[in-house]
Amino acid sequence: MEQSFDPAASEEALYQWWESSGYFKPDESAAGEPYVISMPPPNVTGKLHMGHAMFVTLQASDIMTRYQRMRGRPTLWLPGTDHAGIATQMVVEKQLAAEGRDRRSLGREAFEAEVWAWKAQYGGFITQQLRRLGASCDWSRERFTLDEGLSEAVLEAFVRLHDKGLVYRGSYMVNWSPGLQTAVSDLEVEYSEEAGTLYYFKYPVADSEEFLPVATTRPETILGDTAVAVHPEDERYKHLVGREAVVPQSGRRIAIIADEYVDREFGTGALKITPGHDVNDYEIGKRFGLEIINIMNDDGTLNAAAGPYAGMERFAARKQLWADMEQQGLMRVPRSQRGGEIVEPLVREQWFVRMEPLAKPALEAVASGAIRILPDRFEKVYNFWLDNIKDWCISRQLWWGHRIPVWYVFDDEAAAAAAASSERYVVAKSEGEARDRAVQQYGPDVVLKQESDVLDTWFSSGLWPFSTLGWPNATPDLERYYPTAVMETGHDILFFWVARMIMMGLECTGRPPFHTVYLHGLVRDEKGRKMSKSLGNVVDPVETIQQYGADALRFTLATGTSPGQDLNLSLDRVNASRNFTNKLWNAGKFVLFNLGEADDAEWQRLATADLSSSAATAGLALPERWVVSALHRAVRDITAAHERFDFGEAGRLLYDFVWSDFADWYIEAAKARLYGEDAAAAAQTRAVLVYVYDKVLKLAHPFMPFITEEMWQATPHQGAALIAAPWPSADAAVDEAAAAQFEALQAAVRAVRNARAEYGVEPGRRVGATFRVASPDLRAALAAEAPVLALLARLDPAQLAFVGEEEGAALTGQKGQIELVVREGVEAFLPMAGLFDAAKEIERLQKQQGKLEKELAALQGRLGNRAFVDKAPEQVVAEVRAAAAEAAEQLAMIQDKVAKFKELA
Repeated sequence: MEQSFDPAASEEALYQWWESSGYFKPDESAAGEPYVISMPPPNVTGKLHMGHAMFVTLQASDIMTRYQRMRGRPTLWLPGTDHAGIATQMVVEKQLAAEGRDRRSLGREAFEAEVWAWKAQYGGFITQQLRRLGASCDWSRERFTLDEGLSEAVLEAFVRLHDKGLVYRGSYMVNWSPGLQTAVSDLEVEYSEEAGTLYYFKYPVADSEEFLPVATTRPETILGDTAVAVHPEDERYKHLVGREAVVPQSGRRIAIIADEYVDREFGTGALKITPGHDVNDYEIGKRFGLEIINIMNDDGTLNAAAGPYAGMERFAARKQLWADMEQQGLMRVPRSQRGGEIVEPLVREQWFVRMEPLAKPALEAVASGAIRILPDRFEKVYNFWLDNIKDWCISRQLWWGHRIPVWYVFDDEAAAAAAASSERYVVAKSEGEARDRAVQQYGPDVVLKQESDVLDTWFSSGLWPFSTLGWPNATPDLERYYPTAVMETGHDILFFWVARMIMMGLECTGRPPFHTVYLHGLVRDEKGRKMSKSLGNVVDPVETIQQYGADALRFTLATGTSPGQDLNLSLDRVNASRNFTNKLWNAGKFVLFNLGEADDAEWQRLATADLSSSAATAGLALPERWVVSALHRAVRDITAAHERFDFGEAGRLLYDFVWSDFADWYIEAAKARLYGEDAAAAAQTRAVLVYVYDKVLKLAHPFMPFITEEMWQATPHQGAALIAAPWPSADAAVDEAAAAQFEALQAAVRAVRNARAEYGVEPGRRVGATFRVASPDLRAALAAEAPVLALLARLDPAQLAFVGEEEGAALTGQKGQIELVVREGVEAFLPMAGLFDAAKEIERLQKQQGKLEKELAALQGRLGNRAFVDKAPEQVVAEVRAAAAEAAEQLAMIQDKVAKFKELA
């Protein structure tokens, strides 16, 4: 092994070797139920960020997939990317604009060719970065949401849903993006906290001199008002309910209605109702049967319904309308309000999926336990959303995506050219099938025109767990690997993706798409803030890998959080994880250095020795029995943590065992035998080192695959790769007696080390010690490990003794020694005289004593001053009291030390 592990020199080469050797593919000969995870497909336009690093860490190279592969199950982590309709189209349109071109001048077919060319050039960037993180997924099965197989699945699902009456066309309120010229889903609507304006104005009451005060953030929508609402119990406006108001600048008369939805405390307590441009107003409009007026074109300009403002851009119209109302004396002083959104709520004709029939089975799947959501607190969130679900708008006015398989039927070419759609249509998976259906329903002389809209990206993503395996065709992969096992993703898309996968899986296949939903948290900066470019707090995972290595980043992400909790990431923690990888590397160097000339067969014999029972370890010395037992306990507990998806705890248990038990205690204790004169004892220690080290690499591999594989390849062993090595057995025995005895030895070492530090004994000076041990068995065990105790505590073996209660009674109270209580039933006596310059230590301590006495006197003087105590802030007085108490405690400790040193002088 090299002096240190170099991630830059090793990680990419190891990954290419794993992939080219086929280790990422499921072992078809493996027994047991397959373990399958579908990768949440990152956008094809994406760049690696910490969210990707989180899911790769948890479900790919660090934990789930590698752990289950080592458990011997046929394991498939199926990767892919999403076509990301809006995002990808925007990227290509910006590229075209920079070249002086646009998609409409190109035409649909040529534009799609441009996007496919862009995808071919840049679409693989994100998957290469995922490889950099070590994602051990089967790239031979990589899918793309627009590839041929998945496109077939989308067509099949749409047709099935339509034939069951679950897909329909209707006019409803949607989120409309004038800039993108498309409807967008709730997930794609981003809200920002920014200063807005609340406009106050006076609504004229018809046939009277009265006015109804109203407030709005969007005055241009006044032109689409069809009512003014007040609360039915609002005494200010009760007398106006049932009368009419006059729309400013329009003259239309609209009803004044009463509805409990109105918040009497907001604004003026009167609410203008615009069913065509507000989601809540739309619901009120349905209750009262109000007219729906759309005043806005798709591009954000006002249409003919806006009267004199037709053709104006929405914000320009707002400014002009407000100026006109000011001239008429209808304007009041605008006031600032928080809020604002980039989309316009519009009532438009779109394609929808009826969700209630799909939601009921999805609710039952979780309620019955067929699907488990972790953490379970998200089950309530899931249930609430499905209990209150609304129909899903699935059409998008884009050209990049799955074109909706609807063909409108016209009588002739002229009619088809004049209209975008028709009340008559057929749904089919191809144009040929559509023509057959149209001819059958409407006769032979018809002209077909396909719907120009594409499906919401979430529609194809909802089919992901089974479409990627070949559905709707009965493929071998679908038969063997569906349903999948776990869906691991962020809790922020529980509604928009996870719930839809469950609904579509149950509807299309009759089976839940997975049995467990594991929701990880979001990665935030070290102060708990969301990472953003504006804050300048983005931690780039690629840069982090280049600086610290992929293993250090993944171990930090995996162990720094618990299910569903956000992770505050600091580079200090990543650096600490790198230190852990260094600790592991150095432990490996020690093992290999002391292994001698062992060949593959010898290594295999030692690594696979049967030490699983107490009888098998009975012949080992105490340190060996202890470390083997501690290893078995760690394997048991780490395995249990994996099985309950508590990966953070699994990593912390691994850290504690490797850093403390193995590296800091056992390796140090092993030196007493390795470098002693007993060849048989040294051989026994080497055997246990190999046995434990072999298991440590396996336990650490799911968290830190690169460094552990590099270390594995440096050992003489049978078997090509650690990635395919078997997981250690979790059923091996734990020797509680050995644990208790070695813990006593550890306590003795700590007690002596602390005493040496307290009394300033030089590090190289050997100290004599006598241990009084009440238990004969424990006394014998510690005496047998005198060389180890002497090595670890820097004691003089020639002056090291172990005595019982009676023999040790005479030691108590003797001058010139330190008495230490190690633990119940164990005491240590250290003859300290002559081991250090007592006079010099006394002089040093007395100087500290004098300084503390002056400090304490000053503090007590302040506290004795009644004026200070009565007049100073309570917090200041409390701080002085605390400082005085601390100074008194330190002074007492120094005085005690001085007294002891004088005894030893």
